[in-house]
Amino acid sequence: MDYPGTLRELKEFRYQSRSVKDELRDNLIKKLRAGEKLFPGIVGYDDTVIPQLINAILSRHNIILLGLRGQAKSRIIRQLTDLLDERLPIIGGSEVNDDPFHPISAFGRHMLAEHGDLTRIDWIDRDARFVEKLATPDVTVADIIGDVDPIKAAKGGHLLSDELTIHYGLLPRANRGIFAINELPDLAGKIQVGLFNIMQEGDVQIKGYPVRLPLDVMLVFSANPEDYTARGKIITPLKDRIGTEIMTHYPKELPVAIEITRQEAWTNRVADRDGVVVPEFIREVVEQIAFEAREDSHVDKHSGVSQRMPITVMESVVSNAERRSLLTGDEPIVPRVADIYAAIPSMTGKMELEYEGEQLGAHRIARDLIKRAAGEIFEGYFVGIDFSRTVQWFDEGNKLLLTDTASADECKTLLDAIPELWETASIPFDFKSSDTGKLVAACELVLEGLYAENKISRNEEGTYTAVTKARKDRRGMIYDDLTETGKYS
Repeated sequence: MDYPGTLRELKEFRYQSRSVKDELRDNLIKKLRAGEKLFPGIVGYDDTVIPQLINAILSRHNIILLGLRGQAKSRIIRQLTDLLDERLPIIGGSEVNDDPFHPISAFGRHMLAEHGDLTRIDWIDRDARFVEKLATPDVTVADIIGDVDPIKAAKGGHLLSDELTIHYGLLPRANRGIFAINELPDLAGKIQVGLFNIMQEGDVQIKGYPVRLPLDVMLVFSANPEDYTARGKIITPLKDRIGTEIMTHYPKELPVAIEITRQEAWTNRVADRDGVVVPEFIREVVEQIAFEAREDSHVDKHSGVSQRMPITVMESVVSNAERRSLLTGDEPIVPRVADIYAAIPSMTGKMELEYEGEQLGAHRIARDLIKRAAGEIFEGYFVGIDFSRTVQWFDEGNKLLLTDTASADECKTLLDAIPELWETASIPFDFKSSDTGKLVAACELVLEGLYAENKISRNEEGTYTAVTKARKDRRGMIYDDLTETGKYS
């Protein structure tokens, strides 16, 4: 399509200017009527966040998303550009995307006065109409609003008080688009004052003289709920001018969390071999770790546990299984519980710990989270199934070590020594006898589940043994795995 290149051609094109909020509203209405999928890739918010977001856009509100880290706030904000027109006409050379029919800058007005209908028209795409800034204490008025540029004044022969000497900040450059600020409470108070002046009055002071900038902009913010509601973090007049507050949240159900991780984690990385086969119960254990961490008293609730944790853990789990496959020749690649323990380095950096947690150590807490998560998933699959013969085998003094580098065939040879384990572990799953890797993973889940129920023990090296009599009745005791080594006892 050939777009108009001059103001005259734009008029003949019968282009009608709209405010950006009307544009977002109109395009949203079209998508809703057409039954199009809104915010693709955003999982778990269909009945909570997305309806509220739709209502806010239909109401032409400025929006703030309140939530802990890793709740897709930034992704939602960036996808708002999908509701903008594909291309937008501006006065050629304008720094603030001047509307050819209603320019707000001195430059735009000057171009119209000088060239009239021959004024050059440029077209910008929707991505160029999105401006994002992470709020930090060192952000200045010049960064957001603008500042006087002495070089502009000298080159153009202007007085410093002339509007043509202004170097525009991020907010004016977002005119006729979307301006997003992440972590709004971290913005200095004087910057917040400048924002609400722009939102309400359309004017701002730069270096002591007033400049009228009736910006047409959709403002979207994100913040941590605790910071947003804390006194002194955000000024009340700005908060009052934000039309809609939307609370995001972590996945509330395990299947939703699994779907997110399945979508985001890079696991299909072996195109030249039999690929990666991740048993569903391994996905469930990885996801349950995050659920357990969010409830753990040693993990800081105010920071939260990002959904990035199960994503990176799953990638590390698959990578450890891939490493084993490269060493042993096992195909396909089948992750198991031992690989989850090997993924602890991808876990520890994703948790902010309370004081007691710091004393225990992130590695120790991560091991316990794996234990509890595996116990939850084990109960779901093996409720009512008797493993007394397996427990008895350990009580007789036998031990078992399944290293994360042992091949599936090696593990099967070791597991065959345990009465009934191989057959019983396969009961909930429709595995074939040739699915050795999957069956080994199922047996490891059983062993980890029995360990979580304190029927057998596991030391830090991964060896399963009998439980001492002193601990027989202490089902699910926290951090029992490490006391076996004596390291933390």
